[in-house]
Amino acid sequence: MSEGYRIYGNELSPYSVKVRSYFRYKRIPHQWIVRSAANEAEFREHAKLPLIPLVVTPDGQGLQDSTPIIEHFEKLHPEPSIHPPEAAFAFLSALIEEYADEWGNKPMFHYRWFYEADQQSAAERLARSMMPDADLGGAMEMIKGRMIPRLKFVGSSEATKDQIEGSFLRQLQILESHLGARPYLCGGRPAFADFGLYAQLYQCSTDPTPAAIIKSRAPRVLAWITRMLDPQAQGPFEPWEHLRGTLFPLFKDEIGAIFFPWSAANARAVAAGEKEFSMTLAGKPYTQDTQKYHAKSLAALRARYAAVADKSALDPILRDAGCYEWLQG
Repeated sequence: MSEGYRIYGNELSPYSVKVRSYFRYKRIPHQWIVRSAANEAEFREHAKLPLIPLVVTPDGQGLQDSTPIIEHFEKLHPEPSIHPPEAAFAFLSALIEEYADEWGNKPMFHYRWFYEADQQSAAERLARSMMPDADLGGAMEMIKGRMIPRLKFVGSSEATKDQIEGSFLRQLQILESHLGARPYLCGGRPAFADFGLYAQLYQCSTDPTPAAIIKSRAPRVLAWITRMLDPQAQGPFEPWEHLRGTLFPLFKDEIGAIFFPWSAANARAVAAGEKEFSMTLAGKPYTQDTQKYHAKSLAALRARYAAVADKSALDPILRDAGCYEWLQG
């Protein structure tokens, strides 16, 4: 085995490019390998789950799940840190990362598989990368047949499209204002928050419908997405008080108002053994299948909050944003 790490992923996988961006930032030697039929045997040898990304270490250990992967390597490569030095701000950054992974994935998946032009674009790119020797038309139809029905698993439907697309547009508006004065979300260098949020929006920037929206409405966001493909430190983290004016709306209008109510409703449904849950979200009915993984990640987020030793600076921010009550368990 060659020196360095191997990342099995795909350009259309947000969690794969999230890990790749982190490795590039830390300058960790690695090889980017597009998972395909040609290397499926190698993938299965190291993967416990049939999911990307998979990082294979030089000694043959397989690591999966983007957030634990990054946290693992952050211990091995602590500098430059992706966590702001303020304990409160470090948690807020991790909260954005969780929001991106679990809720930000919804607009990405929705746009990609809800509209025909996006379905065609994604299916063709996936077919060419994963099954280069297969009949392109047949491979595309197979991929669409597999992926489009999964819209219901993320809550995407004609009835919920306004909530999901409204969240996407609101997020872009907030970030476009915030990124006007700095290269990254937390100042002069990327934080945990950047890697999670960029990964979802990068995918949107490659799909026809959301890409057109980003290009026309959020050029600063597009520049940040491009920057995050190979991020580099350009300065220090800024203190929270310098960022609050433009970043706080993301916590109040998205994380507190949308993400946490949805997240808690999902967790309650999972605990009750329900396969589906319904709620009012952004003033309209919202229904989707329960997500067991997210119930676990919400528990992990609450544990991360509980581990913050001094919450005197953090709790007032969370209360103002409508986030505090959701983290109490």
